[in-house]
Amino acid sequence: MNSFLSELKRRNVYKVAVAYAVVGWLLIQIATQTFPFFDIPNLAIRLVILLVVIGFPIALIIAWAFELTPEGPKRTESEETPHKQSGGRAWIYVVIAGVLLSAGLFFLGRYTVPRAALTDGGRPSGPSLPGKSIAVLPFENRSEDKANAYFADGIQDEILTRLAKIADLKVISRTSTQRYKGSSENLPEIAKQLGVEHVLEGSVQKAGEQVRVTVQLIKAATDAHLWAETYDRKLSDIFQVESDIAQRVASVLEAKLTGREKRDIASVGTANPAAYDAYLRGLALDDSQSEGEVEQARQFFERAVELDPKFALAWAALANRESWKYFADNRTPQQLARARLAAETAVNLQPEASETHAGAGAFYYYCLQDFDRALSELSQARERAPGNSTAILLIGMVKRRQGKLDESIQLLHEAANLDPLNNDVWMNLGRSYRGVRKFKDARAMFDRALALSPDDVGIKAEKLEGYLAEGDLKATERALQDLPVDFRSRAFEQRITLLLFQREFERAIEMISKQLKANILDAEDSFWASLEIALLETVMGKGADTTPALEEARRKLEARRTGGDMSLEIPDTLLVIAAALNDRNAVEREATALLKSTSNDLWRLPHSEAVVARAYAFLGDAGRALPHIERALGMPSQEGLTPAYLRLHPVWDKIRSDPRFQRLAEAKP
Repeated sequence: MNSFLSELKRRNVYKVAVAYAVVGWLLIQIATQTFPFFDIPNLAIRLVILLVVIGFPIALIIAWAFELTPEGPKRTESEETPHKQSGGRAWIYVVIAGVLLSAGLFFLGRYTVPRAALTDGGRPSGPSLPGKSIAVLPFENRSEDKANAYFADGIQDEILTRLAKIADLKVISRTSTQRYKGSSENLPEIAKQLGVEHVLEGSVQKAGEQVRVTVQLIKAATDAHLWAETYDRKLSDIFQVESDIAQRVASVLEAKLTGREKRDIASVGTANPAAYDAYLRGLALDDSQSEGEVEQARQFFERAVELDPKFALAWAALANRESWKYFADNRTPQQLARARLAAETAVNLQPEASETHAGAGAFYYYCLQDFDRALSELSQARERAPGNSTAILLIGMVKRRQGKLDESIQLLHEAANLDPLNNDVWMNLGRSYRGVRKFKDARAMFDRALALSPDDVGIKAEKLEGYLAEGDLKATERALQDLPVDFRSRAFEQRITLLLFQREFERAIEMISKQLKANILDAEDSFWASLEIALLETVMGKGADTTPALEEARRKLEARRTGGDMSLEIPDTLLVIAAALNDRNAVEREATALLKSTSNDLWRLPHSEAVVARAYAFLGDAGRALPHIERALGMPSQEGLTPAYLRLHPVWDKIRSDPRFQRLAEAKP
């Protein structure tokens, strides 16, 4: 060992190690102190540190092997001394030492740097517990007027939104934290469920123009209070309070803030207290699952921009609501114009804000189906607010529309890590796995959603869809026993599908007729119920009797389309009606238009292919149906065609004897 140490000294390894350590330390200090000032991402700082660490053993090995001479670097020769024979072994010692040091540093970083637990494919399987992680729990409303609860909810949401803009923090979404409003669970258990080490608790008391906000930051595992403060301010100063709380939390958790993050956190939305009040009222309702409350949220955001037309964040929130309204139930030119106005106004007013880009992304996604532009806007939103789970979720959904299912699933898991108690995230994961025909994984995701909402019949119906897709009729029957018989529900549609698979046509018609006779359906539902009966009777061979009803339904749907209704349900149904009426020209016309209109949406296109295939199959045209069947089977889709559907659904009966069809029907999903 003494000879080895002497050899290290002779070969200047010590000197190189000291010099490298000094220079490396200086480089790291320069990077950590100056990169944030220039808004250089934290990733660059980590890369500098990693390169310095990796370079250290390499420098030692080079110092052992070579020495600098006036003629340049030359290989170091061992001294002609009695320990010369140990030179070969000394070389091995240096190599081993270098390798061990590198391995030690690698595993030290791997198991001390917080990260999400990973499963196959590198996707997060559950919440991690990084030190710089926080959940902002619902604030208590201590106002005498209990109607001011919305104000406490809004302040919580605003603080959380500001914290989500700090890349060095993991921040849990409000959708998940709202589940603990009024909860009696202890903080360690809440933190464990949310995957964080810290929680921020608070209360808000509002009286006229005066506001008192009290907050305390707690390390959940030990219940240690890390920081607490009480703010007594006027309502007009509330933005400064929210900004100060976010910055103090970041400071206590030692989260580094870039210059841009400091500016974003300190931004002021409006100087109009009434506009801000309306905005907070909208935020309090924005995550609701109730259609009525979602509409109220939209109206509050609309009121906020009326009071302050330059309130960019309110315009962004309004863009989200108007875009969703267009996508969900009002695909008219007038609604499209309202969504466009809100989105464009928000970005024009505040082009640097995460919220405005998120609103624009929602518009391009939900309204225009311009997925490239939506992805661009949402990526900017995520860059400005890395902890915004909604932006990540929407990016994943856009990727899904682009046919990039692996990327989409990965992003949805990332969103789940920030919003673990949001059943919508787990629902979308279930749909994605269903789309790639991974039915077992899909059911596991739906089970995660059901664990959060055990009585949600919509989730149960989504899970049940997988049993139908696999052709497991017994499991379908068992699952349907717990679901209500309601024409408006997804489960009702699945009951009819099951009866068709079982060739129980009369029972299917009887179920629908019973709903009609009970006088519980409105005019819209009655229209669809009557049309479904006519189509079923056509499948049974009663075409002549159903022709008048089908023609009348076609006229009504075409009138809706002419009036500006762009919902895809209309061309889908017109295609089916044309096939039922044996109108080949109309089938070809509608099929061409439908495929063209959905060609950009690779998540929806397979369903269009299946609708077209069914129409040609009903005409008995195997040659035209089969290419569409093959394409539908080969692409991922939420309700994509499967071999089980081909085997069991009577709509394919007219082409069932074709050998090519039989091969597709017997293929593995």
